[in-house]
Amino acid sequence: MAGDILSQSEIDALLSALSTGEMTADEMKSEQEARKVRVYDFKRALRFSKDQIRSLTRIHENFARLLTTFFSAQLRSYVQISVVSVDQIPFEEFIRSVPHMTLINVFEVPPLEGNILMEINPNIAYTMLDLLMGGRGETHTKTDNLTEIETKIMTNLFERSFDNLREAWANIADIDPILTELEVNPQFLQMISPNETVVVISFNTIIGETSGMINICIPHVVLEPIVPNLSVRYWMQTNKKEVSPEQLKVLEKRVKSAEIPIVAEIGSTDISIEDLLYLQLGDVIQLNAKIDNPLTIKVGDIPKFKAQPGKLKNRMAVQVIETLKGGEDDDE
Repeated sequence: MAGDILSQSEIDALLSALSTGEMTADEMKSEQEARKVRVYDFKRALRFSKDQIRSLTRIHENFARLLTTFFSAQLRSYVQISVVSVDQIPFEEFIRSVPHMTLINVFEVPPLEGNILMEINPNIAYTMLDLLMGGRGETHTKTDNLTEIETKIMTNLFERSFDNLREAWANIADIDPILTELEVNPQFLQMISPNETVVVISFNTIIGETSGMINICIPHVVLEPIVPNLSVRYWMQTNKKEVSPEQLKVLEKRVKSAEIPIVAEIGSTDISIEDLLYLQLGDVIQLNAKIDNPLTIKVGDIPKFKAQPGKLKNRMAVQVIETLKGGEDDDE
């Protein structure tokens, strides 16, 4: 941390104290040992490791990108959302940090137990509302409750926005976010114990010329069943999923039913653009293959067979007489 780094002037003062005898090496060592003692607040218990916090940060950075795309399309305005911080704090501290009048969405995330909060700064919330109702995205100083129409508009917006959280969380849990409540006063929220640890993900949000914060509060009780999924080892394992026999059967069935172009090539040649432009009916183009040579059958652009031309029920056809092997695309 920056507080543990000495400036050049402090280093010079220490060296000067040693050289003049004002401080001995033993005193300096004891002072350094004393600095290793840190105050620990038992009310602010750390329930998540640094590794798990980094995983949560990656997940919600992806969520921020998805939200940016979603809100840009819905609001038809410039939107930029980015993760500023991911902290674990007591629930009481989070409630005290949000404005007295704000916009808070309460979501259930089955099959996980408990609720997730999404708090939107009033500047951002009312800018969104103004844009959705055809305005220019102006910020209002409104602090009273939303009307029924405004509540319905905002509820629809944030219900659909949380579909992106389902996608962002797909690697650690399959959730189905459901909006259960929209509140404007955080003091009315009594979800969990005030001392319960929560993870707060803060997003810096810019909409047009308005900026503000969006905070997502996730209680520890919600994440507890999937805490092992937040480890780096789990992420590495999930990135190396083996294909099941059922998936192989489906893949084989789809490959067999795929349509690919097959061409019987009589021969080829090179001519100039000038000759091509002056080609007329009855002109003869000499190819590089003899008439009694077998034709090359190409699957896509890859030569696969040799065949001889003929007719089948008065229709032109070819009969495969040889299979071509070799090249990177063959199994043998």
